[in-house]
Amino acid sequence: MNKDIFDGFTVNVFLDEDGDYLAHFVEMPNISAFSDTPEDALKELAVAWKGTKESYQKHHEPIPQAPSRQEYNGPFNVPVDEQLYRVLTDEAQKAGMSLYALAAQKLSKS
Repeated sequence: MNKDIFDGFTVNVFLDEDGDYLAHFVEMPNISAFSDTPEDALKELAVAWKGTKESYQKHHEPIPQAPSRQEYNGPFNVPVDEQLYRVLTDEAQKAGMSLYALAAQKLSKS
């Protein structure tokens, strides 16, 4: 099945207590479908997702976007104690960069 049919949402498929396979979006568990096989449960989930998107469009509401498809860019404020702040500020100054650039550099290495 085409990976993009679920628009980047994470899909979980499992055997429920009644012996049916249940497929649902991890990020939106209320969108789900079931069938006798995992493959058919996924097909039914695709039908349910298509119907859900059509309903959003019909009601002029935005279609939810999967976290994996969202872009993240912006402030990242982390309170630190005074001593750590001083050490990082000194290190950034010696390196000729801003504190934010130093923090981003350190975070990207971890």
